[in-house]
Amino acid sequence: ARLVESGGGLVQSGGSLRLSCLGSGFISSVFNPMHMGWYRQAPGKQREMVATISSRGDTNYKDSVKGRFTISRDNAVKKMYLRMNSLKVEDTAVYYCNAYGSGTDYWGQGTQVIVSS
Repeated sequence: ARLVESGGGLVQSGGSLRLSCLGSGFISSVFNPMHMGWYRQAPGKQREMVATISSRGDTNYKDSVKGRFTISRDNAVKKMYLRMNSLKVEDTAVYYCNAYGSGTDYWGQGTQVIVSS
């Protein structure tokens, strides 16, 4: 089982992107209870939490993305999403999908987001 991100790319400041994370190979009984989230790492900086979503759909956001980003999940297709609106240059980073459950931490390979001014 692994996490596969997609949807990154180059976008102008003020634009939008939607990232997707597929839980490939997970069975529903494992995927559905997992706590999931999006993290990002900019060049020269530590990885930071962007948004998280619980198995019940409770969400939490980094202050600087509140009102601009929306995290969601669709357990039926084993996917998690991050809708990013009003993107800023400082949102440029590699975005990683994370899933945690039953003592196991999964990470995707990352997808690059570049926001140009």
